[in-house]
Amino acid sequence: MFKILIIDDDPIIRLALSKTLQNQGYDVETASNGEEGIAQAQRLNPALIICDWVMSKMDGLEVCRQIKADPELASTFFILLTAKGANPEGAGDRVRGLDAGADEFVSKPIDINELKARVRAGLRLHQLYKDLQTQKQDLETLNNILQTQKQILETELAEAAEYVRSLLPCPLVGKVTTQSLFVTSAQLGGDCFDYYWLDDDHFVMYLLDVSGHGVGSALLSVSVLNVLRSQSLPNTNFYQPSEVLKALNNAFPMASHGDKYFTIWYGVYQPSVQQIIYANAGHPPALLCGVNPYQNFEIQKLNSLDLPIGFIPDIEFADSVIPVPSHSTLYIFSDGAYEIHLPDGDIWGYNALSAVLSKYARSGDHNLQLLLEQIISVNQKSNFSDDLSLLQVNFT
Repeated sequence: MFKILIIDDDPIIRLALSKTLQNQGYDVETASNGEEGIAQAQRLNPALIICDWVMSKMDGLEVCRQIKADPELASTFFILLTAKGANPEGAGDRVRGLDAGADEFVSKPIDINELKARVRAGLRLHQLYKDLQTQKQDLETLNNILQTQKQILETELAEAAEYVRSLLPCPLVGKVTTQSLFVTSAQLGGDCFDYYWLDDDHFVMYLLDVSGHGVGSALLSVSVLNVLRSQSLPNTNFYQPSEVLKALNNAFPMASHGDKYFTIWYGVYQPSVQQIIYANAGHPPALLCGVNPYQNFEIQKLNSLDLPIGFIPDIEFADSVIPVPSHSTLYIFSDGAYEIHLPDGDIWGYNALSAVLSKYARSGDHNLQLLLEQIISVNQKSNFSDDLSLLQVNFT
C-alpha cells in the first residue's frame, strides 16, 4: 500500500484530503507544519507528499527543497498546493516551485477529481522510478558477479597456461641443440611440443595444435603430450612417424573429444645417417634451412597432404625422408606464428614468416628473442589472437 503524507497548517484541508485519499485505499499520515512534515517524511519515507505552499514558519518551497535534498526521499513525488495559479505571477511561481524540486501543482480551491488523478499519476511515476532503481541495482549486482567470475576465469586460464608451460621440455645442448618460443594468446590455446632421445641415435621432435581455444583445447593438448611422452599408444613403433599419427588418430577421434581435432608435425632425426623421417597431419610445413652438398644455402618445406588427427577414422599416414646437411636448422611452428592480422586487413602469412626464418638461419643468428620481438612488431597488439609456438632445432 502506498504511503502518502499531507503537510498543511489548515486542519480542515488536512482532514478533507486525508479522508478522500484513505477512501481511495491509501495509507495517509498528516503534519501541521513544515518542520513536522520533514520529520514525518524522514520517518515514514512516503511515496508521495502533498504540501501547502503558504504556511507559517516554513513554507512549502523550503519543505520541498529539504525533502528533495535528502537522498532517501529524492524519489518521493511532491505536489504543491497553491492559490497562486490565478494571478499574473503564477507562471513565475511555478518556475520557482519546479526549481525547488516540485513534481506537480494543484491549485486552490482543490478539485478533488483533479487531485485524485494527479496522485495516481504521481504514484505511477514513483513506482516506475523505484522499479528502475531496483533494476539498476540488480544490473550492478549482476555486473559485479560477472566481473568476479571473469577475474576467476582469467586467473584459472593463466594458471592453466602456466601448467602447460611447465610441461614443455627444457632446452637441449649437444649434437642436437633446441630453443623454443611459447606465447599464449588472450585465451588459453591448444599448442604443445616436445623433443627427446628415443635412444642414442634417434631424436624425436613434434609440435601439435588443437583446434579452438579454452580449457578444452588445452586439456586435449596435454593429454596428447602425456600419451606421446609416456609412449602409451598400444602396438605403436615410435620410430615410425606414420604409425604414431595413425595410432593418435584412432585414440583421439573428434566425436569423443568435443569435436576437437589437432594438427601435428612429428619427426625422428637419426644422426648416424643424417636424415629425418617425418609425417605431417594437417600442420604447417616445417622448414629445414642449411647448406646443401653444392655449398648453396637451401630452404626446404617438410610438408604432406594428410588430414588432421581425429577427422576420419582408420586412415593411413605417409612417411617422408629428407637428408639433413651438417649445421642445418629446423623450424617447426604453429599457424599462430604467422596468421597475424596486419593493419591493412591482410594476413602476414606463412611465406613472410619463412623469409624471416630463412634470414635468421642464413645469418647464423639463433637468438629467438630477437625473432619474437620482430613478430611482436608485426602483430602491433598487446596479445596474439592465437597461441604462438615455434621450435628451433640445430643439428651440429
